[in-house]
Amino acid sequence: MIEDPPLLRVRRDFPRPTRAQVEAFAGLQTGFVVDAMNGRGGLDGRIKPIAEARAFCGVALPCYAGAADNLAAFGALSVAQPGDVILCATDSDSATAVTGDQLLGMMKNRSVVAFVTDGFVRDVRGIRSVGLPCYAKGLTPNSPVRNGPGTVGLPIVVGGVAADAGDIVLGDEDGVVIVPAARIEETIARLPAVRAAEADLDAKVKAGLGIPAFIQQLIDSGRFTEVS
Repeated sequence: MIEDPPLLRVRRDFPRPTRAQVEAFAGLQTGFVVDAMNGRGGLDGRIKPIAEARAFCGVALPCYAGAADNLAAFGALSVAQPGDVILCATDSDSATAVTGDQLLGMMKNRSVVAFVTDGFVRDVRGIRSVGLPCYAKGLTPNSPVRNGPGTVGLPIVVGGVAADAGDIVLGDEDGVVIVPAARIEETIARLPAVRAAEADLDAKVKAGLGIPAFIQQLIDSGRFTEVS
């Protein structure tokens, strides 16, 4: 007979990025970071700011709660360090909220900088009052249970993207991006080129650019077929 799983499996100790590495992403647009990672890294576009858009950047603390349960989200409180972002995977459950304003308030008291989930949340008025950035797929007043099983500090998939403890997470009005720990330095090294390219194109658009050079080159090359 298979034994019942533990209520939670918890990993407390894991490699964390340096403060300098986290600060290298602070204040950046999520789109810039995605471009520095070859166009990927953003969570499901349905995961959006709740109450209001508040930008954030911090260290990933993943938890897996599963559907209609939030024991893992509470368990993450005991592992969280200042500057962490709690990522909560629910298997995209929409039947119940995985958190409300009170749990978010506890997270803020633990100096967590944001909460991100592929599930639903509730208590918008309270969330607005707490002021902790909260990103979710939607809203429902339905309540979860706290039965487990779940995990804290172990790898998850949230919003279609793999995440592990020690990754860097940032969010803004456009959504949420995960920078895997193994790609942090590579991404930082690419950011200056991305910024320069964005600034150059932005200046050209403001100066009146109507057709980008690469499109005009394709037209001139004859690779477009004209029809009537």
